[in-house]
Amino acid sequence: MTWSARDVRQTFLTFFEGKDHARVASASLVPESDATLLFVNAGMVPFKRVFTGEEHRPYSRATTSQKCMRVSGKHNDLEEVGRSQRHHTFFEMLGNFSFGDYFKHDAIRYAWELVTEHYRVDPADLVVSVFREDDESAEIWEREIGLSPSKIYRLDEAENFWSMGDTGPCGPCTEIHLDRGPVPGFDDDDPSSESGRFLEFWNLVFMQFNRDASGHMEPLPKPCVDTGLGLERTVSLLNGVQSTYETDLFTPLLARAQELSGVQLGAGPEHDVSLKVVADHARAVTFLIGDGVLPANEGRGYVLRRILRRASRHGVLLGMEDPFLHSVADVVIDEMAGAFPELEDRRSYITERVRREEERFLLTLSKGLALLEDEIREVQAKGQDVLPGPVVFRLYDTFGFPLDLTQDILRGHGLRTDDEAFRAEMETQRARSRQAWKGSGDTAVSEVYGRIAADVTSTFLGYDTLEHASEILALLRGGDLVDEVSAGDEVEMVVAETPFYAESGGQVGDAGRATTPGGELSIDDAQRPAGELIVHRGKVLRGTLRVGELASLEVDRESRDATVRNHSGTHLLHSALRRVLGPEAMQKGSLVSPERLRFDFTHDQALSEAELEQVEDLVNGWIEANDAGRVREMAYPQAIEAGAIAIFDEKYGDDVRVVAFGDVSTELCGGTHAKATGDIGLLKIVSETGIAAGVRRIEALTGLGALRHLRAEERRLREVGELLRVPPEQAPDRIRKLLDERKAAEKEIAALKKAQLQGGGGAAAPTWEQQGEIWIHAARLEGATGKELRGLVDDLRNQHAPAVVCLISDAGEGKVAVAIGVTPELRERMPAGELMKEVAPLVGGKGGGRPDFAQGGGSDASQIDQALVRFREAVASKSG
Repeated sequence: MTWSARDVRQTFLTFFEGKDHARVASASLVPESDATLLFVNAGMVPFKRVFTGEEHRPYSRATTSQKCMRVSGKHNDLEEVGRSQRHHTFFEMLGNFSFGDYFKHDAIRYAWELVTEHYRVDPADLVVSVFREDDESAEIWEREIGLSPSKIYRLDEAENFWSMGDTGPCGPCTEIHLDRGPVPGFDDDDPSSESGRFLEFWNLVFMQFNRDASGHMEPLPKPCVDTGLGLERTVSLLNGVQSTYETDLFTPLLARAQELSGVQLGAGPEHDVSLKVVADHARAVTFLIGDGVLPANEGRGYVLRRILRRASRHGVLLGMEDPFLHSVADVVIDEMAGAFPELEDRRSYITERVRREEERFLLTLSKGLALLEDEIREVQAKGQDVLPGPVVFRLYDTFGFPLDLTQDILRGHGLRTDDEAFRAEMETQRARSRQAWKGSGDTAVSEVYGRIAADVTSTFLGYDTLEHASEILALLRGGDLVDEVSAGDEVEMVVAETPFYAESGGQVGDAGRATTPGGELSIDDAQRPAGELIVHRGKVLRGTLRVGELASLEVDRESRDATVRNHSGTHLLHSALRRVLGPEAMQKGSLVSPERLRFDFTHDQALSEAELEQVEDLVNGWIEANDAGRVREMAYPQAIEAGAIAIFDEKYGDDVRVVAFGDVSTELCGGTHAKATGDIGLLKIVSETGIAAGVRRIEALTGLGALRHLRAEERRLREVGELLRVPPEQAPDRIRKLLDERKAAEKEIAALKKAQLQGGGGAAAPTWEQQGEIWIHAARLEGATGKELRGLVDDLRNQHAPAVVCLISDAGEGKVAVAIGVTPELRERMPAGELMKEVAPLVGGKGGGRPDFAQGGGSDASQIDQALVRFREAVASKSG
């Protein structure tokens, strides 16, 4: 039978659901709280803190089809894409996981059952590998599964032992391989060789030990299982094809690329590579942008830009000179939206962002390619094989060519880049990039928080109450766990249950206080540094606080109420923007504090005054309607199906909280909200600005904050009216009249000043003189600026021909302005710029310009007369 990717994916997930595994939706490609990764690159990444005990889930078995990217660092597959049969940037990893539940016996049994009975792979075609010291796994394969010892390969640590890092959880793994038959020249072949005989497709990792810094390994109290089955590779294996590009994950994309380019697969090896690169990269950019990554010059955004531009350049090689990748991305969405419905919701947003980035790159691509082709010819003419670093840097800096794009092009000519010289040119930019990008950009979780989170949990009660008494579970001072803290100490406190909201989803942490029988803590903030752990940060005001004591916690009600108004106002603002601007206006970030709200959203241009007013009117109309707020908890897929909006940069669990106001706003949100829209009182937009390409920012106020803002505006308007001696409503007309009067006065003053300057005002009268056929006007002026001299020179040049004019002004405040002009007949004989070089140094300055006009400046007004003499001498020498 023919296996579709959908069938392979569904069969896997359904099988493990039947084994009591919770089906968990794929996490975003952007990792949460993992400072070591740019992107999620394996199925276990979203569960990393579950494996380490820092996070607890309501299930002990899980199965997923996780979106993954491998484009940088250890797993840099980018250069192989399009040239190998199976390397990809974006891929799906099917996985089943056990968090201290089942272990090797069940993991191996499940895998064998699925592969042989459900995927119906012939057991005769399968072999397995185990870690050389893992007798337990080898015994299970032989005695329980029934494999012949000749089909069980014991391999070294490099092949069959997994670790999360130098220290921490680790353990052996066993892999299932397709055996495609002996290969001549490889008599003692095994799955670790490069013969191509064995195709590994499922890796079962057994987290069995904890390794310390000395290398010693202790058994874990609750061993875990992490397996990974690559979807793309499995679909190709089940269909008996050599390349993943022959599966239905890629054939529709290749068909669109062939349709757009007019180039068919098989037209030539390099054309085949380009078509495959386009298909692969279209998937990557679609899913990256769908998960909120935008093209940028650093971090994740730069990886996206590299991939997109690499695809664009391969499109050019296929003869496509106009943007095309967005059209291929459309097909990606058609094919993948069934498994990832968020793609359909964001279709227009994704394709528009791809198209715009293509257009930007294509503007400079042809010029960059022309430069590169010239440089390639020059290098080859010299018999060399290295492109100089400065050229590589210019391609990067001026034409937007990522280094690997240049290397990709050079590879086809047998050339390489001078990487050391390029790095020297890039030193400043690279230093800045290293500062801007350290890991994923998320705050690294301190080890101490991880230890606390593994032992205790914090429950948030603040949706229903602002006061609660709870036991102090942990105290930290200076990052160290302590049993007691005293007055003046800056501390962090963990309790079992708290009404304090910890910062997340753009909403700041609550402030308030905690009291014990012997002390009081002023709480300035609450954070979640690890999993569900809530940490209260503040200063001990009096007495002492001890671990084990009962603390009475009280949230600052006024501050919380203001935050609530701003957060609910943000939801209404989001809905209004989508109604006015369209669904492409999607949230890119927010800040909700007691003082204000800030909302970032995708849009390509500034909002007009009419649009801003329309948004405000919608929001305040909904506030006036006083629609009740409704909060529900449901499974993530059900929430999305019900119309809830999920925010790009937020990370959601399997069960989500849905906040709705009437039928105007429904969002996934864990924040605190108003009971009804009327509680918001009023929303006033105070600013709208651009913060990045395609991203706008609105700042607004609600409730009393908005009222105070309006009062301040009214007060300023009254003050303006008083200064103008008119009622406030007449102030605009009065100001316009004053500006018109000022403009007329300035025009009159300028005319009078020009007449005065033309009439003379210094030691050298502005009169004409002649040297042979040439008319000369050389004059000293007082108080004229460089701009004014330019106008005078233009007027004077029109009075005679051939003529040359030099005006030097003592502009005041130690500044000297110089302007020289010549008529067209004299531009070659005595260029104005050459005359300026004779004059400007005498007044302590310099200057330059065109052959017909030059300007300069200096600082020594005492030498103006001498400079005019030098000007006449220079004209005489050039006219002779």
